[in-house]
Amino acid sequence: MERLIAQLKTARDLPDEGLAALIESEAATAPLAAAADGVRRQVYGDAVYLRGLIELTNHCRNNCYYCGIRRDNRTLTRYRLTHAQVLACCREGYDLGYRTFVLQGGEDPYYTDERLCGLVAAIRAAYPDAAITLSMGERSKESYRALFNAGANRYLLRHETADDAHYAKLHPAELSLAHRKQCLRDLKAIGYQVGSGFMVGSPGQTTACLVQDLRFLQELDPDMIGIGPFLPQADTPFARSPKGDLTLTLRLISLLRLLFPHALLPATTALGTLDPNGRELGLQAGANVVMPNLSPVGVRALYALYDNKICTGEESAQCRGCLERRVAAAGYRVVTDVGNVKRSVT
Repeated sequence: MERLIAQLKTARDLPDEGLAALIESEAATAPLAAAADGVRRQVYGDAVYLRGLIELTNHCRNNCYYCGIRRDNRTLTRYRLTHAQVLACCREGYDLGYRTFVLQGGEDPYYTDERLCGLVAAIRAAYPDAAITLSMGERSKESYRALFNAGANRYLLRHETADDAHYAKLHPAELSLAHRKQCLRDLKAIGYQVGSGFMVGSPGQTTACLVQDLRFLQELDPDMIGIGPFLPQADTPFARSPKGDLTLTLRLISLLRLLFPHALLPATTALGTLDPNGRELGLQAGANVVMPNLSPVGVRALYALYDNKICTGEESAQCRGCLERRVAAAGYRVVTDVGNVKRSVT
């Protein structure tokens, strides 16, 4: 294992069987984390960037089998934040030191280009020194370009799995991996800082699927990579499927740091939901971003991608203080910075 890790750290490539061996080896977890932490400190030091998350809408036209806000979930109370509510969230976040706002939501047809561009433009006018990240799913290239021109500069779109057969197990037939990949390529061509990523431990996933995920990311070369454990939600077809594995997720975070030294890697809320110290462990495995929730407390539990999501009852200031303490306890420091990718550092 030590030889494979050293080879990955220096050459940043391994044959598929070498990657598979590291993915599957419990014994590789700690040495991978140590190597990854060394690389992240070389590129980003001990800085951890905050991204203020605003969960815009839990309406979604899609029916993905793993997602709690899927179209056919009839038990969920649906909501949309108003324009004024979103700007209030941004104002509170800015006052707390956040310089990146992440607008996340289901693929909600209500958010036409006109509506979403108007919202983005208003945020850009109010906070010209902040980054605006969107995570609103698959849209047309023309839509992505209009949003970019309105002031958005980052876009998160997880591919979820790079294996076609596995993708078909997780999604209805009207959704395709080929289209998802094309959206990511369109976003890069327009000029966004692009983020992708995948679930760990989703039903039907194999080590070969995970190797394909890493290979696709090498082809895409994104600026941000978000991964987290699969967590079941009670109102989905996968309600009784087992959760993703913590140590496997941590190994993959470390592998991503070694393969992509420049990447912005979040220690996700899903990690913190899976384990009380999950986000701290994610940082120690190579992650360098956390995403505190700026959404109004009254809607946080309604953005129910999975069950038992943490931090649904905390006010934004509480969330900021809690995360700052957790980051410090893990051996890092929160910075007030827009936190752009550092591709020039090797």
